[in-house]
Amino acid sequence: MFEQLNSRFAQIVKKIKGHGKITEQNISETLRDVRRALLEADVNFQAAKAFINRVKDKASGKEIFTSVTPGQQFIQILMNELTSFLGSKNDGISFSSSGRTIILLAGLQGSGKTTTAAKLACFLKQRWQKTPCLIAADLQRPAAIDQLQVLGEQIQVPVFARHKKDVAKAVKGGLSQSKDADVVIIDTAGRLHVDEPLMDELKLVAEIANPDEILFVADGMTGQDAVNSSSAFNDALDITGVILTKMDGDSRGGAALSIREVTGKPIKFLGTGEGMKNFEIFHPDRMAQRILGMGDVVSLVEKAQDVFDQESAEKLQKKMVENSFTLADFQEQLTQMQKMGPLSDMLKMIPGAGKLGKMNLDDRQLKWTDAIIKSMTPAERNSPEIINGSRRKRIAEGSGRSVQEVNQLLKQFHQMQLMMKKIGKQGKVNFPFKIK
Repeated sequence: MFEQLNSRFAQIVKKIKGHGKITEQNISETLRDVRRALLEADVNFQAAKAFINRVKDKASGKEIFTSVTPGQQFIQILMNELTSFLGSKNDGISFSSSGRTIILLAGLQGSGKTTTAAKLACFLKQRWQKTPCLIAADLQRPAAIDQLQVLGEQIQVPVFARHKKDVAKAVKGGLSQSKDADVVIIDTAGRLHVDEPLMDELKLVAEIANPDEILFVADGMTGQDAVNSSSAFNDALDITGVILTKMDGDSRGGAALSIREVTGKPIKFLGTGEGMKNFEIFHPDRMAQRILGMGDVVSLVEKAQDVFDQESAEKLQKKMVENSFTLADFQEQLTQMQKMGPLSDMLKMIPGAGKLGKMNLDDRQLKWTDAIIKSMTPAERNSPEIINGSRRKRIAEGSGRSVQEVNQLLKQFHQMQLMMKKIGKQGKVNFPFKIK
């Protein structure tokens, strides 16, 4: 996510920090670099121009030139304006104060609305303890209803799909059947904003449902197209927010950086993978930090909270104190880490780890490590000191890895054991976050 932009901004930040004195000339040079980085990331030209002008106005004050740390002052201005550019804050979902909250999803074909509808329902259910349901109102795409029903079963959320030919009846029927739900999510057919009959149909759905939220679902990889279409849908429907999908792909980030400026409507969520849990709230301040290479510890902690439960944390703590951390425990920790997402993404959330982000971090390494441990006997996992040369050869053959990789794993594990022993001697472990 934002790899290209992150790399360019990292260079810009490093360069401005290197100036012992800030002048109008090097500010102008830096702003030219920023503008070039934004345009290369497919940011809307007018949006990029407006951003540069605001930074320039803020950076022209005398206090920045007389500051003890002028470079840091400029970076702070850049950070503040980037946050504002992205939307300042996320207001989340506007839940109805009385009765059900109705959310209507709209967008182009292929933007991932159906999957996003299920992801949003899963998120509302698990993160905010809501009781959501889904209404299948995509009657244009073959198998769209079947897809939503399969996803609904997967996340254990009811799907209402009684009418398959009449959109108005499908929505009305779904609304009448979903009295027990406190959030109703309506999945609609993808359509071009220039297709007047289908846009009229969407307006009819909005009139029938009277939604609390109309969220435009945009493919983050389409860049300027996403910006243009979001603007057109906003003119037609007065959308309340945007969900960007496929942000785990090779996206330059232009859509995320432009939509808020062009439409005036906030980005509320990001789809970051194919799994139902690859869905997160869009926080402008945290995203600005990521783009500038400052990390995002809060989001990293939240991911950990979603993965590690209290029982697992207490078990790990006990193992540390008793110095009884085994390869089986190590394997369990690796399994939990895999649930948090790609290693490269997690690394970017750690402040100061920007340089490490350029390393070739292959997530397959975790799977290979898991395979090696699984090739061991229970006795070997609990007492790795018994693993001699012949056992190492057998483990390597069983996992499809080399003896050298087995040796490397055992060495790393021994180092981890020593670290755990040291931590254990210090007494009770205080985790940097509260486990749910």
